[in-house]
Parts: sequence; C-alpha cells; structure tokens
Amino acid sequence: MEMNNEIEVNASASDVWDAFNDVERIAPCLPGAQLTEIEGEEYLGVVKVKVGPVNAQYKGKATFVERDQDALKVVILAEGRETRGQGNASANITATLEALDDNRTKVGVTTDLKITGKVAQIGRNLIPDVSSKIMDQFADNLEAMLSASTDDSSSGDAAAGDSGAGPASRPEPEAVDLLEVAGPPAAKKFGPIAGIIAALWIVRKIFKRRKKKKG
Repeated sequence: MEMNNEIEVNASASDVWDAFNDVERIAPCLPGAQLTEIEGEEYLGVVKVKVGPVNAQYKGKATFVERDQDALKVVILAEGRETRGQGNASANITATLEALDDNRTKVGVTTDLKITGKVAQIGRNLIPDVSSKIMDQFADNLEAMLSASTDDSSSGDAAAGDSGAGPASRPEPEAVDLLEVAGPPAAKKFGPIAGIIAALWIVRKIFKRRKKKKG
C-alpha cells in the first residue's frame, strides 16, 4: 500500500536535513522504533506494533538508497521480520523537504509499505487511517529533539550529553497501538473485527501447542 503524508516542522530546512541523515538521532522520534546497532551503512533496529491484545515486533535494517542534498530528498529502504511469527514488513520511504521560511520546513513523505503476518491481518485497514497521526507524533518528537539540541549547543552541553551514548543505551520504546492511535471512531469501527481475528489467532496458537504436545 502507498501512503502520502505531509508534516510541518518548526525548524530550518538545514537542521531537518541534518536530522534525517542522522539515523541515531531521528530513529527515537518515530513511535515504536528503536535503533539497536550500526553496521557500516546499515542501521539495525526494531519496531513494535500492536492492535489491541495482539503484539508484534519487527527486527530488521534500514539503508539509504538516495541522498540528494540539492533537492533535499532522501530515500530509505527498511526491511524487517517478526521476531515471533512469520510476518514480514518492508517500506520504501521517500522524504522531500521544502523550506517554508527560515525556521519552518514542510516534509512530504511517501511510503510504499508491504506487510504480512498477524498485525497485517488485523490492522491492515487501520494503517492508512493512523499513518497521518503517527507522522504528527513524529513531527512533534522531531521538533522537541531539534529544540533540545539547540538548547544543549547554546549551553555547551551537547558534547557531554552525547558522549558514550550509543544506540543500544537508549530506552526501549512502547509498542504503537493502532487502535489507540486511530481514536474512538476507528476503534469503534474496527475494534470488534480486530477482537474476533485476535481471538481466532489465539485459539489457533493454543491448538498448535496442544498438537505439538500430543506429537
């Protein structure tokens, strides 16, 4: 599925560009995401998602496909696999920046998402509805991060605050609950369906376990 979102950030285009090219700084801004390791040009991490009672954690990597500073455009390929389950997820993400003024930047994000597994079965219809809200949260987190960086730089504490703090030292994020992010209207619409599918999935897991014990 393809999703198109736009956000506006109260920061200069150059600051936003620098942040988008620093995965260690920007990864914690995305709800549910955590950067765990950097291997050369590959950025390893996890993304936690849930739909009501059903949780999934995708472990994978992200790489830069394109970085065009003149056009203020980045293309990132992210791929992951469920740590428990058979689900897979991949996203080709294109972000284009536009300076609205000296301290405000518009970011257009196009995401080509492919996802399989239990969360996909339950939450596929929710994903387009919640993508804009998740991007709004991302924009708020990005603004806060850039503001904190500016404050630290002006006080001379940036270097001291960053020294020795690698990706693995950051706290684990909470899973993004698609029903909660979607809000009451969507939860009322999709909640019963999600509950039925979740119940069937749990029954299936129990059945499989009993079958293995008998075998």
